[in-house]
Amino acid sequence: MTTALISVLSEEPVADAESLTDWLRGEPSLAGKVRLTGGPPAPGHLGGALDTVTVLLGAGGPLTVLASCLRAWLTQPRRSDVRLEIRRADGSGVEIDAKRVRGDDLTGLLRRALEEERPEQDVRE
Repeated sequence: MTTALISVLSEEPVADAESLTDWLRGEPSLAGKVRLTGGPPAPGHLGGALDTVTVLLGAGGPLTVLASCLRAWLTQPRRSDVRLEIRRADGSGVEIDAKRVRGDDLTGLLRRALEEERPEQDVRE
């Protein structure tokens, strides 16, 4: 099973990560597979921000569903300045800019970033 770690790069990353989490949880195919997580606390802080959306994916279908959900979320009003960094647990991944997202491209990028066994380098487009 592949785990997709999605970071929202925006002016309000925590609020946008919460919004994306709610959006993905509304998709029946992803029910029970989406949670809001965060990194370790910064020095001097008691806890880290919950700013990463973690999605557990099986083979095939869920990846296509995730791509469709991300495309729909990115096309909502006020999301044009948002970028998503989607990576696997090993750190390899892809960055997606809402201004440049297209349906077929998004599915292909996610497939290359999340399904390859050992990517030679990060996929950035």
